[in-house]
Formats: sequence, C-alpha cells, structure tokens
Amino acid sequence: MSLRRLLITASVLLTTTSVSSNAFAQSKGTPGKFDFYVLALSWSPDYCAAKGDSDPQQCKQGKKLGFVLHGLWPQYQKGYPASCTTERLPETVKQQFPNLFPSAKLYNHEWQKHGTCTGLTPAQYLTLSKQKKDSVSIPTDYAKPSKPFRTTINKLQSDFVGANPAFTSLSIAPSCSGSGRFLQEILVCFTKDGKPGPCSAEVIRRSLLSCGQSDFLVRNVR
Repeated sequence: MSLRRLLITASVLLTTTSVSSNAFAQSKGTPGKFDFYVLALSWSPDYCAAKGDSDPQQCKQGKKLGFVLHGLWPQYQKGYPASCTTERLPETVKQQFPNLFPSAKLYNHEWQKHGTCTGLTPAQYLTLSKQKKDSVSIPTDYAKPSKPFRTTINKLQSDFVGANPAFTSLSIAPSCSGSGRFLQEILVCFTKDGKPGPCSAEVIRRSLLSCGQSDFLVRNVR
C-alpha cells in the first residue's frame, strides 16, 4: 500500500472510528477502559547505537539482539491512558518472566505506566505481554542481520505481513530515529481481546511522520 493510500485510509479511520470519551487523555485513566493494544518491539541495534556502553545489560558486544520487547500499551483511538493506579509489580512476579524485557528496569516502568491501565493483574499483564511478543514472527531479513540494509515502510509492512498472514499493513507501524534515517522500533496492533487488528489513524500518522524519508537504514546486530 502506497504512502498516499495509507494517508487516505488513516483519514477515513479517523473520521469513522468511534472515539472514547477520554480519547485525548495521556495521563491517569481508568483501568480496563481503552480501545486497543500496541505491542512495541524496539530494534535493539538502534537503541544501542545511541546508548553505547551506558546500558551493558542490553548492549554488551556479542549479545546480537534484534527486536526486543519495549512494552504492551493500552491505547485510545487518540492518545493513551497512563499510570492508572499505584499498584506495584511484585518481585516474585518478575522472577516468573526472566528475560522478557532486555533490561531489568523496564519491568517496573512498563507495569507502572502501561500495565496498570489494562485492568489485569501484574502476572496477567506480563503473561499477555509474552504471548503477544511470541505471537509475532520476525521476517528472515530482520532475524539477526550481520550487515545493515535499507528498506521502506511499505517493504517492512509487506515483510511482516508475509511472515504473519493474520495481520494487514495497517497492523504494522514502524518508527524511525535520526529524522527518519534509521529503524527505531515497530508497533504491532492488536484488538482489546488480543487478536491482530488495525492501528489507529493517529498511530499510522505518527509512523508516516517518523519514517518520512524515502527509505531508512536497518542497523545490523552486534
């Protein structure tokens, strides 16, 4: 699907989709009240290109990490709820999900900011996060590339839909760093009941703005 057609589709979705009454909130919301999920998978080589040795847990030479779990985020059609309760993530629950995130600090951050808005218990949230992450098949070119390569939004979407036939191009929204020059992460959209679904018009629009170059570089693993 061309960028022009994506923009037209995004515009149609924006005007025809029912929007929550709290759609523009990006602060405390009501647990369980949201429209869909975004699974954020960060491209670790891009993160580590910026962080270098400051995050050895994720970026140590030889780890060869590709896509890693950033988080599972409840979303409104516009905006998202955040930090909905003060419930803590128990250490005993974290220990049940070793290596789910590339960095230990993400467990508490993702639960406090996003997990508390799902209406799930901490164990249910981490279980769902793992299930959604494991349900996405990574295309061969993105598995552990030893050399960088260039791609486009359309090609990336096509590759992921080819590896995940239940998705459509509107389910996959890449974001870029460096003013659109490098792949930073992909957002994979699911319905509230966990099935593959379309991203909102807002998510699509942000993706197109973020990756606004004609193509972008996918850094190699290290």
